Amino acid sequence: MNMRTRTDVLLLVAFCGFLFFYGLGSFGLVGADEPRYAQVAREMLARHDWITPTLQGRPWLEKPALYYWQAMLSYSLFGVSDRAARIPAAADAALLIAAIYLFMRRFRPGSEIDGALITAGCAGIIGFARGASTDMPLAATLAIAMLAWYAWYEGKNRLALAAFYFFLALATLAKGPVALFLAAAIVLIFAAVNRDWRNILDALWIPGIALFLAVMLPWYVAVQLRNPEFLRVFILEHNLGRFGHDLYHHRQPFWFYAPVLLVALMPWTLWLILAIVERARLIWSQKREAWATPEDSWQLFLLIWLLLPVLFFSASQSKLPGYILPAVPAGALLVTEYVRGRQSTDATTSRGIAVTHGALCGLLVLAALSAPVLQISHRLSAGRWTYIACGAGVIAMLTIAVSLARMGLRILRPATMAAVVISVAAILRLDSPVIDATQSARPIAQNILSFSHEAVPVALYRVNRQQEYGLEFYLDRATTRYENGQVPNQGHVLVTTENSLPLLSDYVRGRRVSYLTSIPAQKVELYWVEK
Repeated sequence: MNMRTRTDVLLLVAFCGFLFFYGLGSFGLVGADEPRYAQVAREMLARHDWITPTLQGRPWLEKPALYYWQAMLSYSLFGVSDRAARIPAAADAALLIAAIYLFMRRFRPGSEIDGALITAGCAGIIGFARGASTDMPLAATLAIAMLAWYAWYEGKNRLALAAFYFFLALATLAKGPVALFLAAAIVLIFAAVNRDWRNILDALWIPGIALFLAVMLPWYVAVQLRNPEFLRVFILEHNLGRFGHDLYHHRQPFWFYAPVLLVALMPWTLWLILAIVERARLIWSQKREAWATPEDSWQLFLLIWLLLPVLFFSASQSKLPGYILPAVPAGALLVTEYVRGRQSTDATTSRGIAVTHGALCGLLVLAALSAPVLQISHRLSAGRWTYIACGAGVIAMLTIAVSLARMGLRILRPATMAAVVISVAAILRLDSPVIDATQSARPIAQNILSFSHEAVPVALYRVNRQQEYGLEFYLDRATTRYENGQVPNQGHVLVTTENSLPLLSDYVRGRRVSYLTSIPAQKVELYWVEK
């Protein structure tokens, strides 16, 4: 390993270690999915069951098992905690960055560190790398599969084709047949545009297909044999049903993913737009000649890989931001190729581009510093901290804009990564306590445990799903709901929204109710209901 490679590796380890792993437990699990997935993995580990995901003892067949397996391993190594539940996504993101570095080093030498760091610095990658969910496992394994396929396409190395089938199998275990569909569609469209069907036939390699089935199929067969309802629940309800109907109230307009993609590529959004515009202009003006060279063919592949998930999920009736995460690595690599092309032609950075990119970086810093205020008041109000945040954003904007205008593109990556690191550090240091207090059930659970370390029953009334699933993870026990007629006969803790006591008389008639405490940040009160 030469000096440059050692420097690159140390740089990647430092950045990925900070961006993906540092402070994973600085705030509790948020939303409904994080605590739910974390609890499913805990129950599977407790039963030593690697087949059937369960939630509170009942089969939970929404997602395949890859994330649960990873979380079970994490729990085994580090103990059950919110931090351990997030380690799988962080590890998958780090694996993705390593794969990008190795691919670029082999096929696009000279831009490997740029490609790896630009991808690592995208807001979407950082955000989902720090979440206990199935989105990053899918995005990372699918992206590595697509890189492996293109490595085979250029080099005709069977080992690369085997890697394609292996990681495609893992992607199918991460989130289901959507991985197989996206990979096949990207490759088929690329072949159709190139009129190169021979490579598609060559890629249908029997040993590779056997490897794919050997990795992917055993779990699907085993879970179906144990749970005959699996195919109906997983395929019909949670794949086809989500796509064709708004079953879970995630309806968004058709154009929803356009701004989501631009935000996910922050702070590289401007360069993504410039790269797409340049590719579109070349395709329009040069037709087939626009992808005649290996470099142009690679960028065509990236463009298809970027746009297909966005267009596909835009047609879905149910939309969540994480659905298009598989497109983000392609966008980051397209940015890398565009910047590399401008550097190779010694193109100067125009004042407009420098100022716009500086403004995006400044906006990132401003958003990170303003997040605590926005979390609490839901708006920016005049005050000392708002002025500090605006001042820091302006300083970042001017510094990066002036540096780009004077020093050119050689300062682009280090200056941008500095803004990314500052923003992530600000969120971890300043916003984490606010997120924990307002959006995680962890402080509610801590208050319950402070009154009784014994596993007393916990009932809920008018609280949201995020708090329900969060409490079940942090307390490691099922909760009941008054609204469903599930009022425990024994003494129990009641978690309810503020000012709900007058509404409880029909549920607790004849029983003594004692006030315990309140959590104003979440508008929740705790009561002890005697037997």
